[in-house]
Amino acid sequence: MKIETLTNTSIYETHSPSLPHRTWSDWLIGNPMRTADAPHQTISKKIGLAVFASDALSSSAYATQEIMMILAVAASGGLHYVFPISLAIVTLMVIVTISYEQTIHTYPGGGGSYIVARDNLGELPAQTAGAALLTDYILTVAVSISSGVAQITSAFPSLYSYRVLIAVSLVFFVMLMNLRGVKESGKLFAIPTYFFVVAMLVTVSIGFIRFMIGSLGSVVNPPAFSLVGAAVAITPFLLLHAFSTGTSALTGIEAISNGITAFHEPRSKNAGITLIWMTSILAVLFLSISFLAGKIGAIPSESETVISQLARTVYSGTGLLYLALISGTAVILIMAANTAFADFPRLGALQAGDGFLPRQLTFRGSRLVYSWGIVALAMLASLLIIIFQASVTRLIPLYAIGVFLSFTLSQTGMARRWWKSGRLKAEQEIQEHGSIVKYDQRWKFKMIVNGFGAVCTFVVMIVFGVTKFKDGAWLIIIIIPLLVVFFMGIHFHYESLAKNLSLEYYTSQPVAIRHRVILLLAGVHRGSLVALNYAESLSNDVTAVHVSIDPQESEKVRKKWETYGNGVRLVILDSPYRQLVEPVIEYLEKLMANRQPNELFTIVVPQFIPRHWWGNLLHRQTALLLRFALLFKPGLVIVEVPYQV
Repeated sequence: MKIETLTNTSIYETHSPSLPHRTWSDWLIGNPMRTADAPHQTISKKIGLAVFASDALSSSAYATQEIMMILAVAASGGLHYVFPISLAIVTLMVIVTISYEQTIHTYPGGGGSYIVARDNLGELPAQTAGAALLTDYILTVAVSISSGVAQITSAFPSLYSYRVLIAVSLVFFVMLMNLRGVKESGKLFAIPTYFFVVAMLVTVSIGFIRFMIGSLGSVVNPPAFSLVGAAVAITPFLLLHAFSTGTSALTGIEAISNGITAFHEPRSKNAGITLIWMTSILAVLFLSISFLAGKIGAIPSESETVISQLARTVYSGTGLLYLALISGTAVILIMAANTAFADFPRLGALQAGDGFLPRQLTFRGSRLVYSWGIVALAMLASLLIIIFQASVTRLIPLYAIGVFLSFTLSQTGMARRWWKSGRLKAEQEIQEHGSIVKYDQRWKFKMIVNGFGAVCTFVVMIVFGVTKFKDGAWLIIIIIPLLVVFFMGIHFHYESLAKNLSLEYYTSQPVAIRHRVILLLAGVHRGSLVALNYAESLSNDVTAVHVSIDPQESEKVRKKWETYGNGVRLVILDSPYRQLVEPVIEYLEKLMANRQPNELFTIVVPQFIPRHWWGNLLHRQTALLLRFALLFKPGLVIVEVPYQV
């Protein structure tokens, strides 16, 4: 198709109907998809619950145990506070959910805390939210996979020494599934997610029935709890410590607000309903486990999880139902990583689109997913698992600070948005990057809800930072500001590059150019002569340059050039220390020091290409070395002339 522009410049558009060549990756992740297929890759509420809620739902499997780990050090009666603390956490959960439900309907394009902070608080808070969320997603994968492996090793203790290898293998399995696409991975992971929910609801229901009829009993042969040092008293600090640790149950609540665009239309409505489903299920499971764990006398331990002890007690042994629950719990914990794999690439693409992360993260792979982000997440999470030896207890202190920082920024941003809405007249509106601000009659109520939520999550963040500081939270407190500085550095680079490449105020005027060509010779052969013909087609001023590290070889070059050099002058650079690159650079610098303002240097590098890829391993790749050495020299044009052999 031809398009005529106002300047009468002819512009043609065409397309290639041919399919991409099949590669080995197609067997792993599936055949490539067309860009036009993207609208058909959205998911329903039921699949969305499996994709985006598995992180939050899975936290019910370890949040109670983490609370008990803190309270178990009390001199007496510490574990009696597990259920009241769980009630307080669920109250906070409801507040955060209400806030994010508003965010979903206000920002239907997704992005969650990052977009809200960017539009209402500015770039620095936005990048802080982005850093906090990206860190959270990396930790989500590490914690959930490690916790899933802990469930497996509880049932099969002989696998404990292989926990790190198993965890890393599972990370790459989930990565592979996500590279196949959100829709396909969602369908695959929906079955185990719902299996876990049903198995857990059945378990706690039977547990409540047995408790009410008085047949529940207590844990048989509970694991030993090793207390180092004297038992401590129950203090407000200890209770706050336990509360902050248990708030890991809230991780993942923001995931749906980040991935709204993955849902079927109407996106906001479907995403909001899914958020309500997720919170309701999570609250029921979390409170039920906390209540029953106290009644059976469960003991927090690294060797056997509280879920395993609860299932053994409810089912009076380790039979089929026990194994079903443990299997479902292990799988949902592994599936929780899928939430991070769904959101991390989307958030990374948003930040990269704004110029705060490498542009590669905006690229959609052959299956219409952000492949670079998925692979980066898998690599970073695996590194954490290896460093912390797949220990949930060691990873948890790093976990929730970033989550609650993003919660606080999101709700503060929403409160400010409602404040802006209240300052508008009925017919006024403000077009922002992520949404349109209009007058809202309920702006005061919504501002109070979000403001109260911001205060609550900010207090929890501070408590978590103080109580977990020595346990490793200090690391996240340092990493997040460093990430923000890193983002700003990337943004500065892109802005500087755009300014230097901008056509604004640019006037293109033809300038007479004197073209000088330097032909680099390692030897005289067919490839050299092809490069010589190309060099002569560019200019009449051609100089061949050869670096002499072996006098005998240089003499052969001299004689062959006299025969085949077509009269082009040859400069031989003696290199007594057998250096190849340095003499060429020194020679070029001398020429460029005396060049005229309109003089352009083109460096022609002959390069022969072996028929087979492994043939490159048998050669020194001198042309490649010269190209890298000259690439950053200003005022040079470097051209490689390949010759296939």
